Amino acid sequence: MNKSALAPLIVFVLAGFNGTDNFPAQEYRTLTVADWPLKFVQHDFDAFCYSTYRCAVRYNGFTFADDPDDKLQISSASLGSGYPDNLKASYLGVPNFPMPADVSWRSADGTAHHAEVDIAHIFAGGLIKHNAKREDIAEGVSIANPEIILEVNDRTINVYMRAHIPMKTLQIPGNRYSDYRADLVLAWSKTY
Repeated sequence: MNKSALAPLIVFVLAGFNGTDNFPAQEYRTLTVADWPLKFVQHDFDAFCYSTYRCAVRYNGFTFADDPDDKLQISSASLGSGYPDNLKASYLGVPNFPMPADVSWRSADGTAHHAEVDIAHIFAGGLIKHNAKREDIAEGVSIANPEIILEVNDRTINVYMRAHIPMKTLQIPGNRYSDYRADLVLAWSKTY
């Protein structure tokens, strides 16, 4: 390769492309007592649709759901005991906070709905919602971004947060892999 062919590549690298621009890195922080209450500066996200037609959820420039107009999506009840633990975020490292989520869908009865869900307003102040007591959280360990999950369920939109919170003691006695809490916490709900 000659030097003139390398010049555009060098400019591209020097301009700040690091090979991960499409996949933002997780931002980890070390927890200490001084970090109470726990706050986050970026989050992971995903959306799920149940008992809907033509459900579409757009957030941070991406489409997370885009279901067909003529097929009723499964109900959350059909998942049995797997629901709501199946709700997990797969899109990583969203900086706090982009524009509101744009949601359009038809409920199971065929009624059309549209909503803008303001994630920034729901999580104003950047507080991590969790069920752990301060005195039970392990000190000096890292915590990943919390997950924010938007669920459209027939006529209702629910917004949840799940945070992986390291604990001082095992949450399931005898299970060495249970040294954390990752509760799904309902942060906001509205029926249309």
